[in-house]
Amino acid sequence: LRHNGTATDVLAELKAHLSIICIAHFASAVFTAWAPRLFAYYLAAFDTLLASDGSLIRNFASSVWAAMAFNLGPRTITWRHKDILNIPFGWCCVTALGRFDYKKGGHLVLWDFGLIIEFPPGATVLIPSAIVEHSNTRISPSEVHYSLTQYSAGGLFRWVEQGMQTQKAQLESLDEEGLKSVKEADQKRWANGLSYFSTLDELATAT
Repeated sequence: LRHNGTATDVLAELKAHLSIICIAHFASAVFTAWAPRLFAYYLAAFDTLLASDGSLIRNFASSVWAAMAFNLGPRTITWRHKDILNIPFGWCCVTALGRFDYKKGGHLVLWDFGLIIEFPPGATVLIPSAIVEHSNTRISPSEVHYSLTQYSAGGLFRWVEQGMQTQKAQLESLDEEGLKSVKEADQKRWANGLSYFSTLDELATAT
């Protein structure tokens, strides 16, 4: 993503604010605590991507996500949707901000599970947003609701896995055996994705 003029200055000031830095770093700490293998997958891909192009920079020193969206409302609402450009098994992070009565509005709705969850200001949630349909509820006209979202687009992971090239370029460079390997890997992608998730038993016994 590219920004120019005033937007660049505003984003730079936001990213330098201590509160925003703390939120971003806290989210990554939560990620590694609850999904350590998936966190490691994100970190390895991001580190590889950054090493391949010196013009790329991290938004935050200790954040594993490549991108961040500041949704500045003042009454931010997301309609029912999936983030289909993210990897299916990946997690994005959403932090609710503002001044609103979380008992009456601003709830997180996970449509596939029939769940409506209180989501107060300052709370952070991580969800597989590419496959779980989600939205949030309205707040009153006198209230303020912002959100801060961190994510990494699925295309970044594909770019890294394809050797920093497009899929077309990768396939054209492969021999028959290489093409077979790619096809086999694609067939196992869902299983591999699920293998990055951790069970509660695993987390309970982790040292």
